[in-house]
Amino acid sequence: MRTSEDQEDQEDRALSRRGILKGAAVGVGTVAVGLGATRPAYAGHGQVGVTARMGGTAITMSVVDGALRWSATRDGRTVIGTSALGIRLSDGTSLGDSVTVIDSRRRTGHDTWTPVYGRNARVTDHYQEQRWLLQDTASGIRFGVQIRAYKSGVALRYVLLGAKGNRTATVSDELTTFVFPDGTTVYSARDENGYSPVAPDAIPSTGTSSTDQGPLTDLPLTATLANGSIACVCESSRLDFPRLMLSSVPGQSGTLSAFLMEHTARGTGPVETTTTVTTPFATPWRAVVIGSTHAELVDNAELVLNLAPENALTDTSWIKPGKVFRCELSTAAGLAGVDFAVARGLQYVEYDAGWYGPEFSTPDATAPIAAIDLPSVISYATEKGIGVFLYVNRLALTDADSLFGLYKSWGVAGIKLGFINDGTQSMTNQITDWARTAAEYQLLIDMHDDVRPFGYERTYPNYVSLEGVRGNEQFPTATHNVTLPFARNIGGPMDYTICYGQSRNKTTNAHQMAMAAVYYQPLNFLFWYDKPSKYANPASWPGLPWFNAVPTTWDESRTLAGSIGEYVAVARRGGRTWYLGAMTNETARTLSLPLSFLDDDTSYTATVYADGTPDSSPYRTPVVVSTLTVTSETTLEVAMAAAGGQAVVLKPS
Repeated sequence: MRTSEDQEDQEDRALSRRGILKGAAVGVGTVAVGLGATRPAYAGHGQVGVTARMGGTAITMSVVDGALRWSATRDGRTVIGTSALGIRLSDGTSLGDSVTVIDSRRRTGHDTWTPVYGRNARVTDHYQEQRWLLQDTASGIRFGVQIRAYKSGVALRYVLLGAKGNRTATVSDELTTFVFPDGTTVYSARDENGYSPVAPDAIPSTGTSSTDQGPLTDLPLTATLANGSIACVCESSRLDFPRLMLSSVPGQSGTLSAFLMEHTARGTGPVETTTTVTTPFATPWRAVVIGSTHAELVDNAELVLNLAPENALTDTSWIKPGKVFRCELSTAAGLAGVDFAVARGLQYVEYDAGWYGPEFSTPDATAPIAAIDLPSVISYATEKGIGVFLYVNRLALTDADSLFGLYKSWGVAGIKLGFINDGTQSMTNQITDWARTAAEYQLLIDMHDDVRPFGYERTYPNYVSLEGVRGNEQFPTATHNVTLPFARNIGGPMDYTICYGQSRNKTTNAHQMAMAAVYYQPLNFLFWYDKPSKYANPASWPGLPWFNAVPTTWDESRTLAGSIGEYVAVARRGGRTWYLGAMTNETARTLSLPLSFLDDDTSYTATVYADGTPDSSPYRTPVVVSTLTVTSETTLEVAMAAAGGQAVVLKPS
């Protein structure tokens, strides 16, 4: 009977050894208080509950007439109403329908940690946690539920302990629901489609015979509430488990239910209707990042990282995020790309699809095409201090260990993996294995196409970026671009190529420039499909100095203003210099932005890259550069054309 503190600590140790339970009572760098039973066992009718609280945020777990429930509030206002908790096993047992509370424990964790790179140089991890040990009254199976409250949001997960004498558990469904208040709008997007604002019960039905079908949406899923607050559902610490989607529930207004993917997002590979895990096993965290304002939501995104396992690498000195230029498929283009990278302050060049032949008919990625003398390009790049990335389609990844080892011997710095089949338990394991294998060979990794974040860049920081978004190279609307900071980018890094100078853009060039500060993308691809010769006359491209200087990772980040789908303004600091980006949708607007985040008693030179007089096409709207002196007392008036933006460098004078 697992009711003593010693027995629960044994479970914690088992989970910690597997990298599942971070910050347990026996963990490092946390303060644990109030451990042990905090209320007697409960069974029968009526209601009992526990609440975790932190900084105005609260999450409650309760048993109502035997059934598990949860809810969440921010500053006393409902974010998630009374919602279901539970796991269904493959034999039909529903853990959560009828339970007895065996033990209840509370603890508080408070730590600060230093990421290898990120939005901020230091991250605070401060939460209150409540843990229940439960028993299913019908089967006698025991399991646990953990809930956490952070100032920035809430999270929950299950701990599967297995039946007596059985070291495994097989899951068929997760029964978690998210009941939003009346008047909520959710921003739904599946695969790499754009976001659609709909009511929670109106997510469109999608899917094919080879993919999961139904009114399904991918995570991150953002919800705007009638009370003015905003929340984003994410997952973290997804290990050995399928990807989570959310589904509308017919006839239940405001309710979304958990859906564990059974097919891959691209519909290839085996169908997996159940998930078998070794117990004790902690499921991924279901996190709800919360903002009282839309701007605050963006600044709270580090909640996903706090829930992820800690850095598994002892040496991270070789992990260097940066800016990337994509070269055409020839030796000359690669050499010219290296020179361009040096001149423009970039850190990497990349050979994309086709460098080893047609990617869907050439499963061998061990030799370049005749047009590319790869050793010469890599040697030249290394001499110039530039790293080389290589693209690899998933069909060429049958022996990743051998392939990655070969690339390391060539002197390659990183790999970009394409058309990844995220979704099932097997594919989660494949993705995490690729990241670990790449780390063994000191290779950065960028996962492309329909993948979703789960905080793994903290655990393996060489997993520096991923896509999982309708890309900028598809030339989406400005509305799409100003939705992403509040949705997809909340979950984690976002590979979103900046298409400065592209005639097919539906936005201004200043709008494209601002992305470098607005979005968190530590591996930033710039100058999409361009040749260096296009920028031979810098006077024709006034935005180039901005791209030369702007970093991709930061010491400090502040979101100054924002409204999902309308506008956003973010300031990020690298060293003593701040970089401010502002973007608007198809409505021209001026934002008044106080610069109170600047150091007091210091004057700054602001170099402003703004929209000029609007042209008939946003792309043709010129970038106008000006300078002025500002201080922390200044309010900057940021004027933006329709589908426009501003980029501002704030450097101490």
